[in-house]
Amino acid sequence: MSAIAAWTRQHRLIAFFGLTLVLSWWSWPFYAVGLAPVPFFACGPLVAALVVIGLAEGRAGYRDLLSRLTRWRVGWTWWVVALATPLLVLAVAAAANVTFWDAPVPDLASMAWADIGLLFALRFVNPLDGPLGEEPGFRGYAVPQLQQRWSPLRSACLLGAFAALWHLPIIVVGELQPIAIVVTFAITFVYVWLFNHTRGSVLLVLAFHVAQGTVSYAALGFTGADADRMDWLAGALWLVIAIGLVTLDRRAWRNAPPAAIPSVSAERVSV
Repeated sequence: MSAIAAWTRQHRLIAFFGLTLVLSWWSWPFYAVGLAPVPFFACGPLVAALVVIGLAEGRAGYRDLLSRLTRWRVGWTWWVVALATPLLVLAVAAAANVTFWDAPVPDLASMAWADIGLLFALRFVNPLDGPLGEEPGFRGYAVPQLQQRWSPLRSACLLGAFAALWHLPIIVVGELQPIAIVVTFAITFVYVWLFNHTRGSVLLVLAFHVAQGTVSYAALGFTGADADRMDWLAGALWLVIAIGLVTLDRRAWRNAPPAAIPSVSAERVSV
């Protein structure tokens, strides 16, 4: 065990990314032959982070992650950004779908708002869902580790490429469209930008992720080709937003703020 811990301390990111794939993808081949109910587990990044932290940093690492998960005093404007931006993207995509492709107009009055509110709350605490399954690992652990070594821009590129690859099983089985690869890469820049501007708050990016997927296309009345088109429209908007953030806020991509790199004292290690 001491040898494993020593290797993990020297190769934190390799250990995290490798373990994330193993934990998330292990059921994929079994699903392909009908022996598993799902091809993919979204909790892989969360569990991988907890294991790597336990081996590499111990209690101090857990305290650091917990402090990020409870970091809510970041200014009310950032709460508005985190919660409103995904909803605004959804609204603009829906409006374009209705205006230019004659998709049905969403009947907001008939939507099950109580159910949507309950789903919104549950996504904060369900580790098998994307927000809690991903954010403590990807933003809470990987981003600070990456930014300790590289700029936020390079860190976002690396994590975006990995996150796109990580979604491969559910793309292959048709649960996500292939456009998700590009969208995942692009939206990673938005996540990193928000994380760094909120003093490394995992809670804020968690709220952003929850808001991003709680209102489904089906809830808006989009099905079939209309729902597929929403993926492309929303994806295009996220790509535009990511390019805009990189282009217009260049200073943010040069150096990470101290609060967005590991606060646990550790020797400089290889990837």
